[in-house]
Amino acid sequence: MTPAAPQPRQCRQQKGLSLIELILFIVVVSAALAGVLRVFLQAGAASADPQVQRQALAIAESLMEEVQLMPFTFCDPDDLNLETASSSAGCFSQIEAIGPEAGENRYSTPQFDNVNDYDGFAMNGGIRDINNQAVVGLEGYSASIQVSASALGSISQASGDALMITVSVSGPHGSQVQLSGFRTRYAPNAGI
Repeated sequence: MTPAAPQPRQCRQQKGLSLIELILFIVVVSAALAGVLRVFLQAGAASADPQVQRQALAIAESLMEEVQLMPFTFCDPDDLNLETASSSAGCFSQIEAIGPEAGENRYSTPQFDNVNDYDGFAMNGGIRDINNQAVVGLEGYSASIQVSASALGSISQASGDALMITVSVSGPHGSQVQLSGFRTRYAPNAGI
């Protein structure tokens, strides 16, 4: 017997990546990721600070609620016929009109006592609470309120039974929020 001839070695194909291919992949992915992150950083730096915008909205909502919770009557709440007047003609002497009555303001006696009184009210150089105390951290904000007769559904503007309240707030970095709401005279008496 003759010895068997040696079998030729079969070459196996290698599978996977070489070290050089792996390093090149890491370099390419890193460069692409750096470019994407730079875009995100630039977009974030150029956009308005969302915290400032949210704070301006919170201020506007707070002032809107303050105004909407006030009475909306034909007569000034100091009028003797407040409880019985069913139109402006029924007021004893103080018909309620858009804008504050002489001497009234938000902070001291006599204070605003009707929705209409807030027309033209403004806080510049910081937000102040109802006791005229500066609210810490809100020094960079300002706010203004406009109140005007408005049509709403079946209520005509001429009737004066619906008011549109617009609260505008400005904050740092040019942020601005404007909020509008309505108040209706659904019960003409009793300061409701």
